[in-house]
Amino acid sequence: MDRKLSPEELERANEKARKKKAARDKMLATKTIEKGLLIVHTGKGKGKSTAAFGLAARAIGNDMKVGVVQFVKGKWETGERKVLEAFPDNIEIHTMGEGFTWETQDRERDIRAAEKAWEKSTAMIEACRSDTPEFDMIILDELNIVLRYDSLDLNKVVEFLKNKPEKLHVVVTGRNAKDELIDAADLVTEMTQIKHPFRSGVKAQVGIEF
Repeated sequence: MDRKLSPEELERANEKARKKKAARDKMLATKTIEKGLLIVHTGKGKGKSTAAFGLAARAIGNDMKVGVVQFVKGKWETGERKVLEAFPDNIEIHTMGEGFTWETQDRERDIRAAEKAWEKSTAMIEACRSDTPEFDMIILDELNIVLRYDSLDLNKVVEFLKNKPEKLHVVVTGRNAKDELIDAADLVTEMTQIKHPFRSGVKAQVGIEF
């Protein structure tokens, strides 16, 4: 049976909560800037693209327009893509990937695919510079992978993203994000792997990995 708090204990707890709320309200009152964010999801843990597509779902729920360019694994039939495509007025998805470099085993092909995907990405981002932007959020899924393998010019990519349209949110996913991109970003989240069933012989499963 739970112990009941005395009136004095309840009052102390309530006073502590009031002070905490007052401090938080004061802190929030100083946050007045509204801008489009450059967001990076990286790290060895699972969930980078999943988190990005969660942001896409949230944006669609707020009647925002989302663009997606998949740099690597776009050819996969993923569950999240099927769900998001049920909202064609709010999302535009471009499948540009050729697979991971160890799958294609063709360096020249990898570079061509990365360049084509980046060309599509820049065109979509440029379409947001007008008074009636085409998108509110653009997800560059697995861009970090092609940057890791030097399939694109890192400095040019980072400089372009640093100068994106002011109100546009851009989300970049993939492990091993480059330091230059991390430095340029407004929000960086690193997914840390603690335990993964793959190491115990469990294969990728529907609804979890794709």
